[in-house]
Amino acid sequence: MSFAEQLKALNWDDVRMSIYSKTATDVERALSKSRLTTEDFKALISPAAEPYLEQMAQKSMRLTQQRFGKTMQFYIPLYLSNMCSNICTYCGFSMGNKIRRTTLDMEQLEAELKAIKKMGFDHILLVTGESERKVGMAYFRQAFPLIRQYFSHITIEVQPLEQDEYQELIELGLDAVLVYQETYNPVTYAEHHLKGKKSDFWYRLDTADRLGRAGVHKIGIGSLIGLEEWRTDCFFVASHLAYLEKQYWQTKYTISFPRLRPCEGGFQPKSVMTDKQLVQLICAYRLFNPEVELSLSTRESEHFRNHVLPLGITTMSAGSSTQPGGYAEQAEKALEQFEISDDRSPASVANMVKDLGYEVVWKDWDPSLSH
Repeated sequence: MSFAEQLKALNWDDVRMSIYSKTATDVERALSKSRLTTEDFKALISPAAEPYLEQMAQKSMRLTQQRFGKTMQFYIPLYLSNMCSNICTYCGFSMGNKIRRTTLDMEQLEAELKAIKKMGFDHILLVTGESERKVGMAYFRQAFPLIRQYFSHITIEVQPLEQDEYQELIELGLDAVLVYQETYNPVTYAEHHLKGKKSDFWYRLDTADRLGRAGVHKIGIGSLIGLEEWRTDCFFVASHLAYLEKQYWQTKYTISFPRLRPCEGGFQPKSVMTDKQLVQLICAYRLFNPEVELSLSTRESEHFRNHVLPLGITTMSAGSSTQPGGYAEQAEKALEQFEISDDRSPASVANMVKDLGYEVVWKDWDPSLSH
């Protein structure tokens, strides 16, 4: 059964009620187990688990260090373009927003690559708005050979592509793909994705399967916290992860949990997650899956990132700019996708990580290791 079929078989409200009906006994049972089910995950993200946060945090920290050691992977996003053919209510790049649009040409791209390389990074995340005409395969075919000259690990967060296109990009040096469903509720999804190819909920949902079949090294999934009731959405992320690991067991996985940030358009979240609840979610993901990478971006504050780092996080961004051309030269703020919260330099964040007794890993992996 595909994940789309699994999702269609579940009722959103029934899942939500199931989460909120979990008891302290359910939480204690989950905490006593070494291998958790999705029902156990429901218990750990439920309100009933809140009094057990310290116990969850200690176990999460222990599991993370057992699997990943005291290391922290660093990456940096490079926005190639803010062109977009979609209208999405929550995004600063949405086609309806009156911002100046730009796409980096190869000369500008190389200047950005050089500037980022000087910061110490060897793992780059390429981000675009979803515009196949401006930043589609033709653009990637031109850009990837140039990027590979500077970086050994390339991740993309762009519009969903076809399986054969992912296979071609893997040959050009692609290592990982992030594709967030935003929300797993098809009705809510339709309310926020008003125009463009992204409005096709089921095509986007199938993207991770296309990636698995293409043989990409790592797949990143997640929901945009704030579009829907966060506990229910994050349960479906965990369910999606369980499905993908079973179907495509040779692939690595990473989960992000981006909370909505201020952006052009003034969108107000439907569901607000507190810092304490985000800690609960991070620990729940770690207890549910000790192998999955958990990524925390500069959307979150300096204070929060400093304190939550040991509890389950394995990957962090640093020095991020959310607009095209934000590194080689000072870009206009009007071009950004959303406001970042932690604006420290990569060196400053690295020093914080080292002060906590962790080693900074600037590079994720080397393709030669898989041969």
